[in-house]
Amino acid sequence: MQIIAHTVLFIVSALAVIPFWLLIASSLSDAFDVTKSGYQFIPKNISFEAYQYIFQEWTQIGRAYGVTVLVSVLGTVLSVIMVSMLAYGLIQKDIKGVNAVFIFVLITMLFNGGVVPTYLVYNNLLKVKNTIWGLILPNLLMSGFTVILVKNYFQQSIPEELIEAAKIDGCGHFRIYFKMILPLSKPILATVGLLSAVSYWNDWTNGLYYVTDEKLYSIQLLLNKMNENILFMANNSQNMMGVDMSNMPSATIRMAIAVVAILPIIIAYPFFHKYFAKGLTMGAVKG
Repeated sequence: MQIIAHTVLFIVSALAVIPFWLLIASSLSDAFDVTKSGYQFIPKNISFEAYQYIFQEWTQIGRAYGVTVLVSVLGTVLSVIMVSMLAYGLIQKDIKGVNAVFIFVLITMLFNGGVVPTYLVYNNLLKVKNTIWGLILPNLLMSGFTVILVKNYFQQSIPEELIEAAKIDGCGHFRIYFKMILPLSKPILATVGLLSAVSYWNDWTNGLYYVTDEKLYSIQLLLNKMNENILFMANNSQNMMGVDMSNMPSATIRMAIAVVAILPIIIAYPFFHKYFAKGLTMGAVKG
């Protein structure tokens, strides 16, 4: 059974790693080899031409990385605070209307207002167009899944008697939340923080909807624009002042763009993995 289990796990792990290996190998391949032979796991000729093309615009890319880091950090911190505060309120049995609020949270997991109403609210009401908040606020409203995850963790991992003892000693809700709940909830907070950070880092739709100023482009939005420009130039090379750009390494550039976009998350994930696994396990709904 151990041999079977290890074999299955090895196959599953390989299926997870192979796409990343192919992605990196393709980004380092020569464009002519990719065009002729397709994507290969081991490049015939290593070429950094795709990365050179991307980093020619390092001023834009560096600024986009700065915007993405700022949005990811600020959005993650605010999301964790809001989610944990709401989850703490939902475990209070002596507050009227808690069940109604919990039902509203569940409803958000099943229905949403749609893209057009959401755009109208954020653009016309909250005025986030071409501001940094246009990249933060749409993702800041916490999802029902994370709220329930944190709520379950609070109920299962923090003894109710501990909270009652703190109340008897004269502690208010804010003191209990900051001095007791948060220090005891590092695994689930790390889990929610990782989910939020990945969501903010990978997001480009909010930039597409609410940002037209290039100074506010996130790395995902900027790389998507670069990809579109590459495809446009490759497909219309004969009409662009007689310059033949059809041999531009568009395939390898797209792979290099993907590597540049996901590399920071891949590097950061191992440091949060133990908290992520523990938080999901402890916060899951128990039968």
